[in-house]
Amino acid sequence: MVRIDKKSLADLEFPAVLEQISEYCITEPGREKVLEIVPLTQVSDILPELQRTKEFSASFQNENRIPNHGFEAITKELQLFQIENTTLEISGFRRILSISETTKDLLKFFKKYAEFYVELFRHSEGISYVSSVSEAIRAVVDRFGHIKNNASSELATIRKRLNVVKGQINSSFGRALSRYSQSDFLDEILESVVDNRRVLAVKAMHRRKVKGAVLGQSKTGSIVYIEPQETLEYANELSNLLYEEQEEIKKILRDLTEELRPYHPLLQSYQDYLIEIDNLYAKAKYGIDINAVLPLISEEKRLYLKDAYHPLLWVANKLRKEKTFPQTIELHPENRIIVISGPNAGGKSITLKTVGLLQVMLQSGILVPVDPFSEFCLFDRVLTDIGDNQSIENHLSTYSYRLKKMNQFLKKCNNKTLFLIDEFGTGSDPELGGALAETFLEVFYEREAFGIITTHYTNLKLLANELPHATNANMQFDSRSLEPVYKLQLGEAGSSFTFEVAQKNGIPYSLINKSKKKIERGKVRFDKTIANLQKERSALRKTSAQLKNEEEKAREEGKQLEEINTRTREKLERYQEVFDANQKLITLGKKVDSLAEKYHNNKRKRQLIDELMKLIMIENSKRKKPEPKTTKKKKEEKAKQHELKQEVEKKVAAIRRKKKKEKTEAKKAPPPKPKVALKVGDRVRMIDGRSVGTIDSIEKKKAIVNYGMFTADVKLSELEKVS
Repeated sequence: MVRIDKKSLADLEFPAVLEQISEYCITEPGREKVLEIVPLTQVSDILPELQRTKEFSASFQNENRIPNHGFEAITKELQLFQIENTTLEISGFRRILSISETTKDLLKFFKKYAEFYVELFRHSEGISYVSSVSEAIRAVVDRFGHIKNNASSELATIRKRLNVVKGQINSSFGRALSRYSQSDFLDEILESVVDNRRVLAVKAMHRRKVKGAVLGQSKTGSIVYIEPQETLEYANELSNLLYEEQEEIKKILRDLTEELRPYHPLLQSYQDYLIEIDNLYAKAKYGIDINAVLPLISEEKRLYLKDAYHPLLWVANKLRKEKTFPQTIELHPENRIIVISGPNAGGKSITLKTVGLLQVMLQSGILVPVDPFSEFCLFDRVLTDIGDNQSIENHLSTYSYRLKKMNQFLKKCNNKTLFLIDEFGTGSDPELGGALAETFLEVFYEREAFGIITTHYTNLKLLANELPHATNANMQFDSRSLEPVYKLQLGEAGSSFTFEVAQKNGIPYSLINKSKKKIERGKVRFDKTIANLQKERSALRKTSAQLKNEEEKAREEGKQLEEINTRTREKLERYQEVFDANQKLITLGKKVDSLAEKYHNNKRKRQLIDELMKLIMIENSKRKKPEPKTTKKKKEEKAKQHELKQEVEKKVAAIRRKKKKEKTEAKKAPPPKPKVALKVGDRVRMIDGRSVGTIDSIEKKKAIVNYGMFTADVKLSELEKVS
């Protein structure tokens, strides 16, 4: 358990946070347990608790929502179990059954979804469920809270006889009602119920004519309520049976109590488990309400709070619909003490409390409102001195009380301590109190403790500037309006803006000047220098932020231009490759077309084959030469060449057959249609072709046809106009 006293927790307003969390509990024992939460120090205790809270938070946003854990406390029943010869009531057994069944449902759920709720399942494994408790209660009590007929053989016999007697009472009463009603002895209401017995509503004048027991009369005395003689015997037997039934029920409940008494520790563990689940539920609900997360937990001594909110301030401002300003602060071995200075009402104390409160919340297993990449380490002690600590009871002044606190700090402070001191050194003579505070701070520094202090003392600001592993900080103010910005700035001391704030609040300028003359000139100049430095640094920060934004924009634009340039270059290279390939194919096509035309004119097969082979060999020579082949590969190559030659010969033979067939069909076919005269600009294609081009020029009987990627010299007789 963390060594932190109740006063320090109260200084940090930790009880107020617990009070807010307790409002989310759905059981009274859960609320009481939340208010007893204290910080821990062992990572093995804290991390699982934080993880369980995080898993519970996640359950509100997914389909596998954790079942209801509500229950009525069985504290009274558990106490009775410890007292001999006590008997529980039926309501107590129903509460025990409810707790047992709720625990069973939760254990079953966490086992089913162990992959999603790792820590919650691991925690539930410590609870052993025994079904005999529920079975024993169900064997006796039904779902309406009544003792079952078969709870015992004696009870079954009694209730069977009760039903018979009740039937006899009803039938005998019915006969009497019918007889006396016909005789006009009864009032209009005929009957009523007195002391759970059916009675006849007899007119007062006929009371002696009706045999039976008088059980009462109306307020006016006009009606007398008489139980008929026929039902009296049965009614007496009914009373005896009801008494026997109650005695048997007491015996059954006494036996059931004795049967469940040995399960007292188990039932206690069930209730404790459900209280813990209620606590986790409340923490998770509160965490969602304040936008809390689980930050990084570091084994190294490092405290990095990024965009940290004070939870109580967050909730209060949320209700008032006001903005809450986050703070970012960092402590590590190279910067373990921060001295915050600046005017009052600037947020120094809130920053101090935020760090301390979030630390104790985290060490209590509660999620904290920070950026998810924030980092926390654990402390054995958290020492605080915040607020006005004047003790009327002990007749101590503020300064005396603070000196006693400092004495405690000196005894307890070590390298695993986080100390938080508000208005350090105040309460005494500024120079003497400041000197003593400076000495205390040096001791804390030497012991390598982590800490944050707020002060107006110049000597403490100077000391923080001189110590290698300490730093100054200030709460920023608007230099013109002197309104707080609520933003912590590390690395520089803050001016108290004493005279500036006084002037802003309407203090006459003459009085301010008079005050300045009463103090040392050096102090005024020093405070003014600090104020001027703050203004200059504020302006530099704004300029730096603007330059940084412009630099990022320029870098982004340059990156985009480079990407566009790369894509354009790649596209041009692809176009060039396509163009070169097309040009090569066009040239090859022209050569093949020339050979075909030549063969068409001279019909020399051998010459065609030789020239084709020559063309193929020339084209192959342009390709990349393969590596030297083995003898086997040469044989395969020759075989391929032979196959290629045969294929060419087959194609030539097919061309001849086709030409011969065309001539034969031409002789049989009707005379061709008259050709249209072609002119420059007409869209044409070869008679046997598909490609469409445009005539660029006509010379003699030939035309230059433009196909887009290339031009061709074609005879006019081989062209036809495309409509």
